[in-house]
Amino acid sequence: MIGAAIVLVVLATLLIGARGVAAMRTTSDFLVASRRIPPWLNAAAVSGEYLSAASFLGVAGLVVKDGIGALWYPVGFTAGYIAMLALVAAPMRRTGALTVPDFAEARLGSAGLRKLSAVVVLVIATLYVVPQFKAAGQVLAVVAGTPYWVGVVVAGAAVSITLALGGMRAATYVQAFQFGLKLVLFVVPAVWLVLTVSAETRSAALAPVQFTTFERTTPVDFRLGTELAVTEATTVAIDGRDPEVLAPGRYVVEAGSRWTFAAGADVPDVAGAVPPGGESWSRPLLDPGEAGFPVLATLSVLVATVLGTMGLPHIIVRFHTSADGRGARRTAAITVVLLSAFYLFPAVYGVLGAVLLPELYLSGGTDTVVVQLPARVDPGPVGALFTALLTAGAFAAFLATSLGLLLALTGAVSHDLLPDTTLRRLRLTPFAAAALVVALALPAVELDVGVLVTSAFAVAASTFCPLLVLGIWWSRLTARGAVVGMVVGLAASAGVIGVDLLVGSPPGLASILLGQPALWSVPLAFATMVLVSLRGRPPAWAAAAMLRLHLDETRPGRL
Repeated sequence: MIGAAIVLVVLATLLIGARGVAAMRTTSDFLVASRRIPPWLNAAAVSGEYLSAASFLGVAGLVVKDGIGALWYPVGFTAGYIAMLALVAAPMRRTGALTVPDFAEARLGSAGLRKLSAVVVLVIATLYVVPQFKAAGQVLAVVAGTPYWVGVVVAGAAVSITLALGGMRAATYVQAFQFGLKLVLFVVPAVWLVLTVSAETRSAALAPVQFTTFERTTPVDFRLGTELAVTEATTVAIDGRDPEVLAPGRYVVEAGSRWTFAAGADVPDVAGAVPPGGESWSRPLLDPGEAGFPVLATLSVLVATVLGTMGLPHIIVRFHTSADGRGARRTAAITVVLLSAFYLFPAVYGVLGAVLLPELYLSGGTDTVVVQLPARVDPGPVGALFTALLTAGAFAAFLATSLGLLLALTGAVSHDLLPDTTLRRLRLTPFAAAALVVALALPAVELDVGVLVTSAFAVAASTFCPLLVLGIWWSRLTARGAVVGMVVGLAASAGVIGVDLLVGSPPGLASILLGQPALWSVPLAFATMVLVSLRGRPPAWAAAAMLRLHLDETRPGRL
């Protein structure tokens, strides 16, 4: 059943995407669908593109893993569009650019800035798309038992073929369809879960108790290597062997092991993880790893998600597909409504998962809580049906977001970095980009989806957000200021996140400053752009460029 659902989603993606073939004759057709997408269709496509694996699976998983404070993520994701509506949407469309690097060169007249912007697009898109492919492989492995690489390769093949066939127009049709599909396949199972679970479970979800004891014999599959701290003598069967009693101490669990804990056994501790339930888990603030600075961590996540949304290249390019600035504004406004409707439901999966599947926090498998809940509530055919539906919705999320990101990668390589763009090159580049992403995703099985996606938002907030906001609203911005500010923002965000991933997170305040750098990297990038620009002179055409950004282009006689 699950395999059939995935096949249907992939086939629908290819068939709907084929609608864009006949209309694709130029570079503008491929990259921005000839700027003829109406606001309602564009908003549905933006919402489908934006609701990635991090939204469909990740938010609920973060609730199980980090607590109620994880619901600040969807707040930031949605609020970012309000900021984009107010500051960026209409002026970006009025530039006539095809990509963000196009805007940078048109506004400041620097080919070097265009190349740097294209490199930043590659960094952001890669950080964002690798988790999509990784989650596709992970979900199929959990619910269908396929090898991890199968889901990764299927996702890569589906999105690259769709883009090669129809470019942005194909992506738009597919993403709009997949938004409706995801909304139905996310909302209906959530309602069924709430109505099916017992009254006791609903009460426990609203007032969870800390997970300290296994209520039933519970198998835990460790896909990743984990170190457990056993605090009391615990009965466990390891990899199907006879049960044994573990003495208090630390134990290293190998990846791929299955530990089956006896009913009544004490729950081991996991370094840097908070057991579901209890006071700290229920606190409406983020404190990953219990660093001790929840307000600071929450503010940093909000800065990254709100301002990072304005700098995501696959979202920004959507406004160039509108007919005019007014259409871009309407697209952003409708998107806020659509996202708000969707984000009402991750909390349902998160709090039910904390009660019904709390053991996932031990194995690092909280990203799969959404697709595992139906079988826990109903092990029969009804549960299997809803598992298949949610898996199909999750796969649609991977494909929709990957389409936009792969299109951004294609535009950055073929349109902004390489000279003499041709339609043939644009149609072939998605295959090369998808092959590279698949190669990166295959060894990324141990990386946290939420961490990588949040990193992409932090980099976008520290680079493109200052460039766009100052480029649109401050006439004194210079090319040198933009270049230096973006380099500083990129080094401050991607650099420290890379150090955090490779070396490991230090305890306390340093873990927040390295793992969530947006709180300081964004102001640093803004300040650098302003200070360097003040020491130079803006281009002679700066005033005319600003007028073009802010005057209504639909009225006669305007620039």
